[in-house]
Parts: sequence; structure tokens; C-alpha cells
Amino acid sequence: MAPPEGRRPDRPPRRRLARSIPLALVAALALALSGCAGAGALGGGGDGQTITIAIVSNPQMQDAIALSPQFEKDNPGIRLKFVSLSENEARAKITASVATGGGEFDAVMISNYETPQWAANGWLVDLDPLMAKTPGYDENDFIPAVRQALSGPDGHMYAVPFYGESSFLMYRKDLFAQAGITMPAQPTWQQVADAAARLNDPDKGMAGICLRGKPGWGEVMAPFDTVANTFGARWYDPQWNAQLTSPQFRQAANFYVDLVRNYGQPGAATGGFSECGTQFSQGNAAMWYDATVAAGIVENPKESKVAGNVGYAPAPVVQKPDSGWLYTWSLAIPKTTEEAGKVDATWKFLSWMTSKDYGPTVGAQLGWEHVPPGARQSTYRIPQYVEASKAYAQQTLDAIAKADQRKPTVQPVPYTGVQFLAIPEFQDLGTRVSQQLSAAIAGQQTTDEALDQAQVYAETVGESYQREGR
Repeated sequence: MAPPEGRRPDRPPRRRLARSIPLALVAALALALSGCAGAGALGGGGDGQTITIAIVSNPQMQDAIALSPQFEKDNPGIRLKFVSLSENEARAKITASVATGGGEFDAVMISNYETPQWAANGWLVDLDPLMAKTPGYDENDFIPAVRQALSGPDGHMYAVPFYGESSFLMYRKDLFAQAGITMPAQPTWQQVADAAARLNDPDKGMAGICLRGKPGWGEVMAPFDTVANTFGARWYDPQWNAQLTSPQFRQAANFYVDLVRNYGQPGAATGGFSECGTQFSQGNAAMWYDATVAAGIVENPKESKVAGNVGYAPAPVVQKPDSGWLYTWSLAIPKTTEEAGKVDATWKFLSWMTSKDYGPTVGAQLGWEHVPPGARQSTYRIPQYVEASKAYAQQTLDAIAKADQRKPTVQPVPYTGVQFLAIPEFQDLGTRVSQQLSAAIAGQQTTDEALDQAQVYAETVGESYQREGR
């Protein structure tokens, strides 16, 4: 039988995860992938090799695209072509390409959710040998928690971090002072809700708090899962019985939905990280609970009206004492790049974008608030960055260090991951549950109705694990 079109006759079968991505999901993702060619493309053409990079269109990544001509100038045999996508699009299209061995991308931006699973599946190139032969790269400089999160079962790194993050609470120090409110060193969610109620002023365009409500396993589910964890909720018990209608999960979900509906930003059901970043930095919200990387946005005086007036507190808690998440946007090389003979050229770009020198380059040319945080320890020893990030650098490092993917909840669970479940099915499951939660935020159904439907989705996944005796 002839091999499928585009696959070499001698190409070995792709290894699969012990639990593969559901076929229906892969089919849906493949349809999404069909429309991505050329989106946000730069470069291409000319002699030598063209490296196609699928990248998330967050501000720090756009900075990398802006600086990439410098890489091309120093590496005249390599041309770069970027496919810049929103977070939800990136997750879908990158997964479709890598899972099916499509080979559309030579490098992909993924996270600590995908990396360990895809490494175990044999979908990614082992980066340890490449790092070892790159003078001055120094993989031991990566923040330990981030490095561990991007390692496969063999302890080798299969992705290198562009930036790392946890989550914390950002708040307007000036508004708190005017209202006579003191932010505790470790706030509880009830204290946050009380402050949001006092500071909420819709008539003046001021929301008490900004929280994500946009559907997506990496959008609303990210902050919500940390809330659920600290309320004592969990997705599954150790026997894979779904727990989304448990009293703890209902309490957490009702709290989150009520908080954002009563004191959150307008249009919260369609607002994600980017939308909240705009709302808060333009002075339209008194608090914002989200990724630590957001500090670089709100402290940029060229773009933010609240720069210099922002305080930072740890992720709010209820029962679990530490509830911040752990996440890293990172760069990996699919195995198809190796088969195409483009690993060396691709690694040259990856090692440039994640090197010790990249941060100082960004700082000097674009401003020190633009430096990608949370990846390299040496970044926090650059004098200019130390000064620029003094309001939030230590809080960022502390939050990353405290995040424990292995023990994300109060009660025992059969999965790892703080703001996600590190199982292949979570891309689909998390997205479906997020749609229910977002619909509750929009007022289209009650929170209990949303959880009743979410429980059905979770039971289907849990039962498949039970059948396998896991």
C-alpha cells in the first residue's frame, strides 16, 4: 500500500500516548488547521531554509517577531515565517499539526500542558543534545520549576521556555487608599469579593474586578480552576469519579460566576487575558486576578494609565494555602522537522529567542518592561530589569516556586496540573466545561445548570479511565 500523501515510504509510524487525543477532537482540529496557512506570515522566500514558526500573538511574542530581522541578518541562510495566532487558535492548530504529523510548522509554541505528554508520545525532538552543544546557552539557568515542567519522562527537556508565569492579584493602590481598604499580605477570596463590592462603580466605568469569562480551557478555566482548587474542589476523585457537582465545586463555581456578574467588567463572558489587560491598564477595573506576566503590561507607562499605581498580592485562597498556577509558553521542535532535515536551522532560532542575551536585547531596544519574565534566573540579575520590575519581580518568582503541579488540590486526585488536568482529553473536556461556565456568566443559564451538563462531560472521560483500571 502506498504511504499517505506527504509521508515518506520509510517514515516509521508515530508513537502514541498511552491515552491519545480523541479522534473526534483531532478531526475537528484538522479542519481548523486548514485555514491557517500564511496567517500572520513574515519572511519566507530567498535562498537557504525557511523556518515556519507557529506562535501565540501575545505582546511578548509580537516583540520577538519585531526583533526577528536581527536574527535573519546574523543568519543569512535562514528565513523566518511566523504564523501568529490567538491563544485558542494556536492551541487548536498546533495540536492538529503535531498530532497528525502534518509538518506545517518547523517550530511550535506550546506549554507545560502539552510538552510532557507529547514528549512521551515521541512527537517532539529531544532538546538536551542541542542545548549541550550550544556555547553559552546554559540550560541550568532556567528557573527549576519551569525546567521540570518542560521535561519528559526521561528528564530531558523537550521545549525551552520563552516566559514562565504563575498568577497573582493586581490591585489599584490609589483606589484602595482612597476607600480606606488595606490589601492583606495573603488575601482570601472573600476579602477580594468584599473589596470588589466597595470599589465597583459602573456609573463611572469602574469594575470592582476583572476576571476571565471567555470560553477556552486556557482562558476562563485557568483562573477558575485555581479558585476551585482552593475552595477544596476537584475534577475527579482518585477512582476517576467526576466531582463537578460536588458541594465544593458548586460553591467555587457559584462564587466565581456571582463575583464576575456582580462586580466584574462589562462583557465578561467574552473577555479573556487580552481584554482584561486592556480594561485594567486603561483604569477601568480596581483589581485583576491573572497571570504574573501581565505586570509587564500594566507597568508600561507608554501603554498603561495605571503604571506605578499597582500593587501585587498572592493568588487569593480559601482552604488550600497556595493557589497560583504554573504555566510557560515555550518553543518546541516537532519530529517532522527532524524528518525534513531542518532541526539545526530551527534550533538556531529557538536558541536565539530563549537565550540569556535575548532579554537584554529586548530591554535595550523595546523597554525593560517588555522583557519576558519567569524563564531564566539570570534575567533577575540584570540591573536595569531589577529596577524596572521591582514592584512585582519577587512576587512572580515566589508564585512560580510555590506552584505545585503534583499536588494541585486539597483532597487527593489522580491527575496533575494546577489550572489544567494533564490528560490528553482536557483540551476537549476543559473547553466544553468552559463553554458552560461562560454561558452562566453571560446569564444564559444558572451555574448549577452549567455544572450539571459539565458533569456529564466529565463522567464520559472518567469512565474511560475506569474501564482501563487506571
